[in-house]
Amino acid sequence: AGPLLAKLFRGIMRRMNTELANYLRRCVEGNRHFNLAVGIKPGTLSNGLKYSLATGNWGDQKKAMSSTAGVSQVLNRYTFASTLSHLRRTNTPIGRDGKLAKPRQLHNTHWGLVCPAETPEGQACGLVKNLSLMCYVSVGSPSEPLIEFMINRGMEVVEEYEPLRYPHATKIFVNGVWVGVHQDPKHLVNQVLDTRRKSYLQYEVSLVREIRDQEFKIFSDAGRVMRPVFTVQQEDDPETGINKGHLVLTKELVNRLAKEQAEPPEDPSMKIGWEGLIRAGAVEYLDAEEEETSMICMTPEDLELYRLQKAGIDTEEDMGDDPNKR
Repeated sequence: AGPLLAKLFRGIMRRMNTELANYLRRCVEGNRHFNLAVGIKPGTLSNGLKYSLATGNWGDQKKAMSSTAGVSQVLNRYTFASTLSHLRRTNTPIGRDGKLAKPRQLHNTHWGLVCPAETPEGQACGLVKNLSLMCYVSVGSPSEPLIEFMINRGMEVVEEYEPLRYPHATKIFVNGVWVGVHQDPKHLVNQVLDTRRKSYLQYEVSLVREIRDQEFKIFSDAGRVMRPVFTVQQEDDPETGINKGHLVLTKELVNRLAKEQAEPPEDPSMKIGWEGLIRAGAVEYLDAEEEETSMICMTPEDLELYRLQKAGIDTEEDMGDDPNKR
């Protein structure tokens, strides 16, 4: 929405400048005093923005044919659930009378990002989808501080890279641009991941390490669809007392959240809430690309089972008629 409004504002301001220049030219040619209140019409900016937001035709009112249609629409306020649904709606721009079934079906990569149940009946079935309730679309953040951070931790910038000297160096890409190489990618990835989990880095930054391709990709751009998952501790942490293989979300944190729900603190800055869970590193957002390189347990029970198997304890397979068994 921000870039669209900026584009519209830019167009209106350009038109105002042109009109003012024409008015000043006429005044100079006619040898008349110019009045700024006449040269700049007070309603041009507000009327231009109101017209586009009201009709959905994004662009100049006089060039309605060239403007984009259907950019804005009236928000559905019938119920709270209908508002949530309307805000999370996605549309596939394909003809409703098409006979192809594939565009109407969910893809494997939609898992956890698109609701598998909510879609209208009739012709639009499957073409109008809805994002899942916990889904989040990234707003983007600047990549320069991150590049600076990696240079300070041994990243060699691409301009100074000598392929013959370091043939097996891992390439580092930021938003698709090759920025440098590193000799110890495992250490660098752990450092950047730790920085994100401690909230020194934006939580919506994605870190993807392709070991086979010797690449480390970082994404901080806008428009990536992400979903939250609980974080599992990778190494024993003496500071927090959380052992390797356990959830970072502790009983203490859950109890504090429950107490906060029952008795909200007077000072809003003392509130933990969802943002507090992200700051504590208990929850992190993954996009579809980072999910490809992550190990994700479906339930905490799976995590416990994995821990027992790693310890060499034989977990007895129950072959009963469990309807929920995968």
